[in-house]
Amino acid sequence: MGNITFFRVRSLAKPAAVLAIAAALSLSLNSCGVLAEQPDQSSSTAAAPETVTPTPTPTPTPTPGKGPACPTLRCTSVTVTGDMLVHTQLWQQARADAAAAGQPGYNFVPLLEGQRRYISASDLAICHQETPVATPEGPFSAYPSFNVPPQIIAASKDVGYQACTTASNHTIDRGTEGLLRTLDALDAAGLKHTGSYRTEAASKEILLLKTPAATVAVIEGTYGHNGQIPEYPWLVDELDPAVMIAKAKQARASGADIVLGVMHAGDEYASEPNAQQQETAHALVDSGQFTMIYGHHTHSVLPIENYKGTWIVYGLGNGVTELSPWYVVNNEGLLVRAQFSQNEAGQWTASDLAWAPSVIVRDPYRWCSVASDAPQGVCASPAADAETRLRTRTVVESMGAAAAGARELLVTQEK
Repeated sequence: MGNITFFRVRSLAKPAAVLAIAAALSLSLNSCGVLAEQPDQSSSTAAAPETVTPTPTPTPTPTPGKGPACPTLRCTSVTVTGDMLVHTQLWQQARADAAAAGQPGYNFVPLLEGQRRYISASDLAICHQETPVATPEGPFSAYPSFNVPPQIIAASKDVGYQACTTASNHTIDRGTEGLLRTLDALDAAGLKHTGSYRTEAASKEILLLKTPAATVAVIEGTYGHNGQIPEYPWLVDELDPAVMIAKAKQARASGADIVLGVMHAGDEYASEPNAQQQETAHALVDSGQFTMIYGHHTHSVLPIENYKGTWIVYGLGNGVTELSPWYVVNNEGLLVRAQFSQNEAGQWTASDLAWAPSVIVRDPYRWCSVASDAPQGVCASPAADAETRLRTRTVVESMGAAAAGARELLVTQEK
């Protein structure tokens, strides 16, 4: 750039000279590039907007669960059975089975072995530990005040159960000490549990069980304690609809997808639910908090009802028991598997309910399925098995279960 000469203006008397100097200065600055070039607005082009590619919503991982084909993207299945009611004949058999295998003590696995195939075809299996357990070497006792070998709990775990309910009319047969001993045995076996508790704080907690697809809550209550009074009011869950509904709401708030209500109630050896069972079950369903209701205690199979779209299994009969010569229904049981599926709105409902009839046989004592596909072969005899199956079906379907979609579980026909 050349030197810029500034002229001092001494007077405004000569305007022509001033204008000449200004013009010369402007020309000099332009020639040196000091003045910025103004853009040509007429030739400017607006920049094209940047294209934003939306992030795709991730597709949920399909989790079909075990059991029948899943009708939606996510399913889970739960299997439940009735009372584990160990009498003298059963622990004598368990001792003989242990001895035959060269083992000390008691082995109840052969007694329960027939359940394994059904349990393995389910994501979750829940048993009912009806009675308190003794120390491993006893002394043992049966009805009316039970104190049974704890090895029944280890066997339940062995065949695949993940959890057990414990509230029953026999829970405190051996007082608080027996109750605590039972919880210790369940913990030692690795089985989750609900229905009876060590502390008041524990009684306020909800049992939440996780499957690959869902979180399942279990809430139980018993009708009574055979005239006995628990040492503390919180030791055993009572059959109180208001309390159970409040717990169900707590379970939902804690993330439960599926809530199971469990009733230990009914008239022994009956073939239909009593008023307390129906009123309680309907109240639980009407609350809108429960996904399924099931029960035990009567030592007999009871009907299955679909009430307002929710399944109620009133009575599962016995999981295991001695062979009664007086009550044929005492020797029978029901294994139920429910499949739950999640819809697009995120709600879980039962999409399949299947049941398998069972019977206890002896020489040796065994749980045996009498389902039409005979997964264990003949149980008692072809004729006796057919009679048990027909009797069970008649009771199960007496409140419209078949018309609502409940079916017999044929485990051998599943992949």
